[in-house]
Amino acid sequence: MAPAPTAPPPPANLKRIVAASLIGTTIEWYDFFLYGSAAALVFNKLFFPDSDPLVGTLLSFLTYAVGFAARPIGALVFGHYGDRLGRKKLLVLSLLLMGGATFAIGLLPTHATIGSAAPVLLTVLRLVQGFALGGEWGGAVLLVSEHGDARRRGFWASWPQTGAPAGQLLATGVLSLLTAVLSESAFGSWGWRIPFLLSGVLVIVGLWIRLSVDESPVFKQALAQAEARKSTRAADAGAEKLPLVSVMRHHWRDVLVAMGARMAENISYYVITAFILVYATTSAGVSKQTALNAVLIASAVHFAVIPGWGALSDRIGRRPVYLLGAAGVGLWMFPFFSLIDTGGFGNLLLAVTVGLVLHGAMYAPQAAFFSEMFATRMRYSGASIGAQFASVAAGAPAPLIATALLDAYGSSTPIALYVISAAILTLIAVGVAKETRHRDLADVERMAGAEPTAARAADAHTV
Repeated sequence: MAPAPTAPPPPANLKRIVAASLIGTTIEWYDFFLYGSAAALVFNKLFFPDSDPLVGTLLSFLTYAVGFAARPIGALVFGHYGDRLGRKKLLVLSLLLMGGATFAIGLLPTHATIGSAAPVLLTVLRLVQGFALGGEWGGAVLLVSEHGDARRRGFWASWPQTGAPAGQLLATGVLSLLTAVLSESAFGSWGWRIPFLLSGVLVIVGLWIRLSVDESPVFKQALAQAEARKSTRAADAGAEKLPLVSVMRHHWRDVLVAMGARMAENISYYVITAFILVYATTSAGVSKQTALNAVLIASAVHFAVIPGWGALSDRIGRRPVYLLGAAGVGLWMFPFFSLIDTGGFGNLLLAVTVGLVLHGAMYAPQAAFFSEMFATRMRYSGASIGAQFASVAAGAPAPLIATALLDAYGSSTPIALYVISAAILTLIAVGVAKETRHRDLADVERMAGAEPTAARAADAHTV
């Protein structure tokens, strides 16, 4: 007999869980974005000094993209064990891996000290960062999604999403402060190491908070049901060992939808926050400090609007909010670059802020949207695979492609068209998806175990 459904936790407990996911996610994104900002500002000189400035930036962004290549591997490994062992254990491991790699980058010798070994070591540590982040996102959003109920899931699940702008805000803020108080030579010599070394302190705080929360009650219930099935139906035992197989069998369409949904969201974000540090300083004549300040302020606004977009998705649905964001980002790209080209700080700030607000309309409902697509015992794998495999084609090469297009054409027009193409792809993917707002996560669990016809009938009933 299946256990009775677990009641949602009291608000105080839910808030603690949200805080644990948010703080841990903020630290992980701080580590990841710090690398991206450093790649745009100093890594081209410190690790690729034999190249001309733009080629050095391209090589620096190439090591940046390597981190994305490791994210699908992290999604597979963390998703598999997260669906078998639980969300909490894997989130602790991801935080340790990310923080350790980031701290090590702060101690890394440069090309001037150890030659070509420096960029090799940098690339290895970036791979570890990507592997950890590939497992972090799915576990963090699921821990919150599975603790709450359907009525406000979009709002609560959007809080771990604010970890991205919070991490960006923290990373950019630290870099902006250092570039303001240090000379360019001091920052390039030793100042750039400080933000990476700070990660060690942040990880200790994050671990203390994450270790204090409970495992997802939905996962505990699903695990108990799986154990009960093993004792009565031996054939199920093998299936339980391979969540990836179950995802590909029951949810392959949802994986494709998630990948398509990520294209505009991922590409636009890295163009707006990472590539802008190159474009604004090289093409618009804006100083590094000015560009960093614009991203810093816009990231604060981004952080503030994400819960609002999440709450709106609880009222009108995940799809309408997501579609609004994708269409808005596509339409904003030409005004975005036109405003930056003026060279004024006000116009630069407006361009980045509006871009990130529109991005938030995609990013905020994404956590609940993806969580609601998959059954509990394959949810970590499904959500992580859909999100992280898309990042290889989307966020990973975005700054690299944008920099190459700028080098080849000397114009922002091809870059704008690149983002618009991604927006069209996302509009198609989300447009053909089913609305998930009213789904109970236990209903999704039952759908996954049903025959295809029954699954469609259940889905039609819950949407």
